[in-house]
Amino acid sequence: MHNNKGLKSGFGAEAMGSNMEFQWSRVLERLKAEFDEGVYNSWFKPLALVNVDEGCAVMAAPTRFMRNWLQSNYAERIRLAWSKENPDVTDISFIVLSGFKSPDQGSLLDNDEQDENETNSPKVKKRAPSRAASKAAASSDTRVVQNNGGSEFGAPLDPRFTFDSFVVGKSNELAYAAARRVAENTAVHFNPLFLHGGVGLGKTHLMHAIAWANKQMFPERRVVYLSAEQFMYQFISSIRFKDTMSFKQKFRSVDLLMIDDLQFIANKESTQEEFFHTFNALIDHHHQVVISADRSPTDLEGIEERIRSRLGWGLVADIHPTDYELRLGILQQKANTVPDVEIKTEVLEFLAKRITSNVRELEGALNRMIAHATLIGRPITMEMTQEVLQDLLRANDRRVTIDEIQRRVADYFNIRLSDLLSSRRARQVARPRQIAMYLAKALTSKSLPEIGRQFGGRDHTTVMHAVKRIDELRQTDSVLEEDILHLERIFST
Repeated sequence: MHNNKGLKSGFGAEAMGSNMEFQWSRVLERLKAEFDEGVYNSWFKPLALVNVDEGCAVMAAPTRFMRNWLQSNYAERIRLAWSKENPDVTDISFIVLSGFKSPDQGSLLDNDEQDENETNSPKVKKRAPSRAASKAAASSDTRVVQNNGGSEFGAPLDPRFTFDSFVVGKSNELAYAAARRVAENTAVHFNPLFLHGGVGLGKTHLMHAIAWANKQMFPERRVVYLSAEQFMYQFISSIRFKDTMSFKQKFRSVDLLMIDDLQFIANKESTQEEFFHTFNALIDHHHQVVISADRSPTDLEGIEERIRSRLGWGLVADIHPTDYELRLGILQQKANTVPDVEIKTEVLEFLAKRITSNVRELEGALNRMIAHATLIGRPITMEMTQEVLQDLLRANDRRVTIDEIQRRVADYFNIRLSDLLSSRRARQVARPRQIAMYLAKALTSKSLPEIGRQFGGRDHTTVMHAVKRIDELRQTDSVLEEDILHLERIFST
């Protein structure tokens, strides 16, 4: 086994360092031959070799995003390339280090290079991490899922998210039916399919399910799923490496493109410009597009009008908050996948009634109980449920979402939701907006910056001013006081 623990370039390990550098250069050559030039320049060329420690090759990426993307999408391919050059390398990991030389300069990183993203003091020296430490660093802040079905430049697909595991109810039946139609056909009469709804209601699940089913039925098709954030970073990377043509070619040649959380590119003009042209190119060539966001196209503040207009060309399917029957069905399905733990029907019914915020939190509650029962050995009873989930149940007793507050306030004052979230300063819009911010602060646990972000990306000081202003007006304006009391009664029922 090659063990160069503690290796430093130029400190008594020149021969070993040179050998590792040569192997790394060969690994890069293999990756360059395997992937197209755009992928290589974007993801592999910026890497630098830090060390090979106890059979684990440690490589440095210049940013946390790149580290996470490599870990999720290319870790296995890089490991295989390493093992062909050095069979003793059985594992790889990535860390974030800034300020290193480009790998094409042939420089092996000094082990005392500073990780500016993860250490506050520039005087603190870091040794090359051990294998265990490197693996832990590489996995932090990363949601690693199986890469089955992932494309060269798309995000990995979660094998849990299929149509078989999706529970259908009145709140999501249109979105589900549309998703099945897209997945099972190479061409449909609605394009794009636009899915929208609040957090944790199943948008991402349906998009993954479309990808899995479509690839299974039509293996030859190029299917790409990724978030709007990932689309933006790949676009920025292509500009950085002067390779925008490769970016355009790869995205405009896919058969089915799915972009999640489109609201992320709000107010990002260059990314919106590229998205607009990519979208048009795919639609013009009759290639299917599926988009998701947290609100409908007409309510997407910060997205260009021409994009919002085109998003409404196809089918817009809203996923509404779940009702009791759907929540119970989701819990029953999940409980059936854990045969070794008995969960009584009364417990599932209790959870379905008490946890109403979103599916993600509902499943998290059930997972917590199953883990408690498995690890502690206690049966899942009503008493145990109330004890283990007391914090969650208490929070849901008065759970109101900012989305709900915004919708209710817009309806109450008879204004459009998009106006409430816009930059308009007309009094008939500005005052309801301040009231909505005031209620968001009073009725939710969200911080001022979080509230500001959900009101069109406003600063926390704007929210603070709104809260203070409404507090003052409640003392002197009896009409406004009555309006707020009425809204508070609505949210308390």
